[in-house]
Amino acid sequence: MSGLPVADDVLDADVPVLSLSEVADELGTSTNKVRQMLRDGLLIAVRRKGELHVPKAFFVKDGVLKGLSGTITVLDDSGFTRTEMLRWLFAEDETLPGGTPVHALRTSHGTEVKRRAQAMAF
Repeated sequence: MSGLPVADDVLDADVPVLSLSEVADELGTSTNKVRQMLRDGLLIAVRRKGELHVPKAFFVKDGVLKGLSGTITVLDDSGFTRTEMLRWLFAEDETLPGGTPVHALRTSHGTEVKRRAQAMAF
């Protein structure tokens, strides 16, 4: 699995995650394509019990959560590690709708999330 960027598992134990094969099923694609999505920075994975997993919150009925990949790109351009990105996406922020950046993305507040991610770069 070399070459795949993996974040430290900084998620609470109760945050639901999907294995790469479950992600592939969810997206109707192969696990190789999911691995490529991880390499391309479209998703972030953590290692739990020796296996790679992706937070379930990163997916909606039609695929990957809108605005997630753009937010990851902004954070990457700002020098954030995958672990720091994951920590920020799931950090409590009472000023955001839903209380976390990932929940704000899920509730169509992607512009505000991306604006805050850009502001952290400065």
